[in-house]
Amino acid sequence: MTPTPLAVDRTLQRLGQNIALARLRRNLTQATLAERIGASVNTVRRMETGHPGTALQHLARTLQVLGGLGALDQLLDTQQDAIGLALMNEKLPRRARLPKVKADSGAF
Repeated sequence: MTPTPLAVDRTLQRLGQNIALARLRRNLTQATLAERIGASVNTVRRMETGHPGTALQHLARTLQVLGGLGALDQLLDTQQDAIGLALMNEKLPRRARLPKVKADSGAF
């Protein structure tokens, strides 16, 4: 496995810190959160430290418990994807043309 890029590693650490802070603000223990997401306490600890091997389902379940699942749903929303939309717009034709009419082949 290749090493995690520094920017990704830092983002995962910040996400983990934010999860821990949100959990504490809701007065939930790691054990309580683990039970509610169907995982072990060790999984919660690893997620809160930003471990890159944490399963995406545990993150999604944690966000659901903490009330932030909507934010995950908005990630890379295709209607808000400025880069994707710009790339698609570059491929648009300069002008619209009617389709060519093919001669009738005489077949039924």
